[in-house]
Amino acid sequence: MEKRILGRTGLQVSALGMGGLFVSTVGGKGRDEACRAVRRALELGVNYVDSAPTYADSEEVLGMALEGVPRGSYYLSTKIGGRPQPFNPKDKNALRRSVEESLRLLKTDYVDILMIHEPDRPGQYDWWDDYDNFHGPALELLEELKTEKIIRFTGLGGTTAYQLPHIMATGKYDVVLTAFNYSLLWREATIAVFPEAKKQNMGLIIGSPLQQGALSRRYAEIETGAWWLSPPRQKQYKQLYEYLDKINLSLPEAGIRMVLSNPDVSILLMGARSVEEVEQNVKSIETGPLSSEILSELQKIADMVPFRPYEEPFGLPFGRKFFGIGTAR
Repeated sequence: MEKRILGRTGLQVSALGMGGLFVSTVGGKGRDEACRAVRRALELGVNYVDSAPTYADSEEVLGMALEGVPRGSYYLSTKIGGRPQPFNPKDKNALRRSVEESLRLLKTDYVDILMIHEPDRPGQYDWWDDYDNFHGPALELLEELKTEKIIRFTGLGGTTAYQLPHIMATGKYDVVLTAFNYSLLWREATIAVFPEAKKQNMGLIIGSPLQQGALSRRYAEIETGAWWLSPPRQKQYKQLYEYLDKINLSLPEAGIRMVLSNPDVSILLMGARSVEEVEQNVKSIETGPLSSEILSELQKIADMVPFRPYEEPFGLPFGRKFFGIGTAR
């Protein structure tokens, strides 16, 4: 497994990391299979595992999967946000209790990286007392925990393309996880998140490289029509499918290899739910980066819709009943 440097942390991390969202009851494969998937990933060279309190029972499942594995053989990341309920992002004591609960569930006495979850969406979590300098109890807690050696490094885990970089620019964080904004058809993170990460020498982690399934397989709606999909996006999808057929490359392999072809990316988090999916993802990167010619053609396709259309649902509801604008249940 290729190793990369995680920014200013200096950690040598595997290019593929294990995303924890689907290592939970959300994954639908059961705890036993989730544990087997995590252990298989470690066997194949993955040494970075990510979780969060809001990923259902992910932390508990990971605690089971990692039990008995030498603690120094992998790096562990989790987050603050969403726990305990009712959640108050300004209650530093409650945030500390959440970290203590994470340690208990993960069966460890420290985490390598602790991130603030969704620091860039005040409508979800109103973290900051000061929105000019982005200061608040959460940052104070991270600094305390670092001094106490309960965490080694700090990070931000966000989903916006233009709000997140302003928080990154404070220079207070070692790592950034950007989700939903860097993939085959969505590239907004390159506009401001990537440059700011490089400026701050932050480790750059990509989440949801397959857009939580929208790029994991082909969907009939592209041909039959989906009223919630904009005409430019639908045309873009068709062109992507046609090009990948031409070069005989599967959709998920193209998505994973495209992201890891960028040397600025430290880690790509895979959302594998089973041993089979872990093995498929690892196999996808064995042939290395995509050629410059393929990357150029994929960029042309991405440029067909350079910005997310205003009415586009955040999670595209392919294969699922659609209930309304912006909502997929």
